Amino acid sequence: MTVNDSVIITCALTGAGDTVGRSPHVPVTPEQIARSAVEAAEAGATVVHVHVRDPETGAPARDPRLYREVVERVKESGTDVVVNLTAGMGGDLVVDPEDPRTQLPGTDLVGGLERLPHVEELLPDICTLDCGSLNFGDGSNLYVSTPDMLRTGARRVQELGVRPELEIFDTGQLWFAKQLLSEGLLEEPPLFQLCMGIPWGAPADPGVLQSMVSMLPDGAEWASFALGRMQMPWVAQAVLLGGNVRVGLEDNLYLSKGVKATNGALVERAVQIVELLGSKVATPDEARRRLGLKPRP
Repeated sequence: MTVNDSVIITCALTGAGDTVGRSPHVPVTPEQIARSAVEAAEAGATVVHVHVRDPETGAPARDPRLYREVVERVKESGTDVVVNLTAGMGGDLVVDPEDPRTQLPGTDLVGGLERLPHVEELLPDICTLDCGSLNFGDGSNLYVSTPDMLRTGARRVQELGVRPELEIFDTGQLWFAKQLLSEGLLEEPPLFQLCMGIPWGAPADPGVLQSMVSMLPDGAEWASFALGRMQMPWVAQAVLLGGNVRVGLEDNLYLSKGVKATNGALVERAVQIVELLGSKVATPDEARRRLGLKPRP
């Protein structure tokens, strides 16, 4: 067991799930998302992971103008936090189970480069790279990210000088991410996010997490999270195995049974767990050094 004594805490602020109607605290507009980012940073988050939503409907969006407003508002606040923009939007395929050639409403499927215009414009510290396709929950919804798409996306992110966070939903995706590293499409040190408990990917099982950690390349930086009530236990699991952590309303809406959380409250709880384990929370500057992030103006 290798306990991480300096833990990077990421707060995933809003996500793309159908959570807006389930909690009043899920931020929707760019102003709300930016305000929640500042709240999370003030509570102790090292990194904020940003999705955007349609301000009118709360539906997931990938409009670069919305990302720009969030990033500008966070910068204007003077808050020091590492910014991680999702680049996973544009991979949703919903098929008719009777005729899989027919795409159903909810499909938003574009190529690898078309998932990156906001990254090209804003040059965030980090952007995500979802490292494989997945049956995403029950029904007929698939997340599509093929090897060709991933190589195209990884190459462009590398050209931009942005650090990719490799989103790993199952062991085969970790295998392929290591292939990208061997092909020179990722810079050292690679950054992995081990995503647990998403149906039907890797289950939130400590033995599975330990197995995935054992598969990581030497020198890798990594974090892990699990959904719902497993979010806080997973903070401890990840720290005890030497990793970093992620919390936030993208993955869990509750602070305790029946108590709706805010992003700030979830970060505060994660900070408590980290410190009770004898570790400290990494500052944004410490994270920048460890992750080899390029300086930004």
